[in-house]
Amino acid sequence: MTLRPILIHPDPRLKKRADPVTHVTKDLRRAADDMLKTMYDAPGIGLAGPQVGLMARIIVMDCVKDKDAAPRPMVLLNPEVTWASEGLNTYEEGCLSIPDQYAEVTRPAEVAVRWMDLDGATQEERFAGLWATCVQHEIDHLNGRLFIDYLTPLKRQLITRKMEKLKRERARL
Repeated sequence: MTLRPILIHPDPRLKKRADPVTHVTKDLRRAADDMLKTMYDAPGIGLAGPQVGLMARIIVMDCVKDKDAAPRPMVLLNPEVTWASEGLNTYEEGCLSIPDQYAEVTRPAEVAVRWMDLDGATQEERFAGLWATCVQHEIDHLNGRLFIDYLTPLKRQLITRKMEKLKRERARL
């Protein structure tokens, strides 16, 4: 497994729609392993293909935060929300592609998601709480949408400027 560099906003790849996964390959399995390792190392609870420059509809996530509980790494290919609750939840979201920036985003409190697993089988699960927020956030990435797109234009612009400055500083080092 290899740590992959995480793209930082603004990067045009983060605003593009990812391509569907048509079949599971050895390279895709390796990419999934790399993405999980990268996500845990960051540390984060979710990561989408476009965030590591992989323009495929793949996300990884693990929202288990209790250090005493067993981790639950998940790999979802071509995930889609099939149902969303009317009830909403507001959560302070962050993003590995927008480091150290957080904002409250309101999303459905529960969602049902269908996806293909690494064996090519169709899976479906209902997510609530942090899991629901995370899976929706990561699916947004596959559609070229970032959590800052839910903010006012002014807040989005301020965060984008901070990220441009961060990228310039990193380039100098």
